[in-house]
Amino acid sequence: MKINLERLEKNLKELSLFGRKEDGGIDRSLGNEAEEEARSWLLEKALDMGAAIKIDAMANIWINWKTNNSDNKPITLGSHHDAVSDGGMYDGALGVLMGLEIMQTLKENQVPLEHPLQVVSFTAEEPNPFQISTMGSRGVTGKLTLEKLQASRHLITGESLGTAIKRAGGNIQGLLKAQVGKKDMAAFIECHIEQGRNLFDNKLSAGTVTKITGIYREFVTVKGEANHAGTTRMEYRHDAFLAAAQAALVVEETAKALKRRDVVATVGWVEVNPNSANIISGNTKFIMELRFPGEMVKQQMLQRIEKDFLKIENNRGISFQREIILDQAPAPMDEGIMKIIGDEISKEQTPLSLAAEESSGLEFINHVPMLVSMAGHDAVHMSGITRTGMIFVQSIEGKSHCREEKTDGKDIEIAGNALLNAVLRLDKELTNENLN
Repeated sequence: MKINLERLEKNLKELSLFGRKEDGGIDRSLGNEAEEEARSWLLEKALDMGAAIKIDAMANIWINWKTNNSDNKPITLGSHHDAVSDGGMYDGALGVLMGLEIMQTLKENQVPLEHPLQVVSFTAEEPNPFQISTMGSRGVTGKLTLEKLQASRHLITGESLGTAIKRAGGNIQGLLKAQVGKKDMAAFIECHIEQGRNLFDNKLSAGTVTKITGIYREFVTVKGEANHAGTTRMEYRHDAFLAAAQAALVVEETAKALKRRDVVATVGWVEVNPNSANIISGNTKFIMELRFPGEMVKQQMLQRIEKDFLKIENNRGISFQREIILDQAPAPMDEGIMKIIGDEISKEQTPLSLAAEESSGLEFINHVPMLVSMAGHDAVHMSGITRTGMIFVQSIEGKSHCREEKTDGKDIEIAGNALLNAVLRLDKELTNENLN
């Protein structure tokens, strides 16, 4: 039994038309017309399959198929259907459509499952104008308050989040009733493109995820002294922008010094005030982000940053004001599900030689790469309520969040068949309580 790759690729292409721009990029963010059209298309696909549909308070789409009268909790597959501005056609969409393809394959082959099979497309996983990412999965796992949702407004139009969610079929007032917990789900697996080069560089189609990175962000305000750029001698300057630039290099060097694949650091947003050619900046703001595998590594990085920031303050006569805006711990994946996914990948994928494995710098178990996800996913939040796993599919040249994003059909097929068989094994092993 195999997935129907031709059908899956056709569905990927059809979904990619919603929000497609002339230059090839896709813009499908919560609240825009393309995102709403994509929702309608997904609902039609599910209805055509004869599946039952539920839209919860967060406008997450749940597609259900029950093969018997068992009261077992469902096995859930899925991801998200929204896309970043100028993004590609695989990020998120592949996980949702892969789930639907597996459901349809099992239905066509009349395979009786002991657990209901469920596919979910989460609302607003990506950063969006309402400034709440992984919104759907955070909402239903109890990580968002009604107050926060009610206060959120679209950055450009000013529309309330509640209005956008209602238009998508949800109702944020029902947030508490929509929340799911351990009693509601037997397992969750998310299929996603890797968004990195590990699989591509090693000519591998798929790998299993051991954990999802921790993410730490600070909003940093640098207070200096604004003054005339032409008349203020260099020794009398307290330039907030140059202090911020020096701090950004500290952040970069802190990550590079660790020489680890699973550590990165970025300053990706900067606001310079007054941002004028003839005025020394008196106030500059930036966001610092660290991604890390564990708390000890995070603390090691922060200690060095603290020490070097203090030097900048003393040398330049400026001050840093730091506010933590995100401190998300790493999310380990379930070991039993990891093993099942890894076993099934090994049956589908041609292994590397032992020498190639050793030179890759990756960890391998049974010739399958064990990968740390350096991007955040809905699976982070699902891991707090149920057994959770992820399967990564190769991204060509590691590209993602851009119009050049591409994943080859042969890699999708290998990952899809591995996931199909992982679902069948999981269905039996959960029933027989053999999953360690």
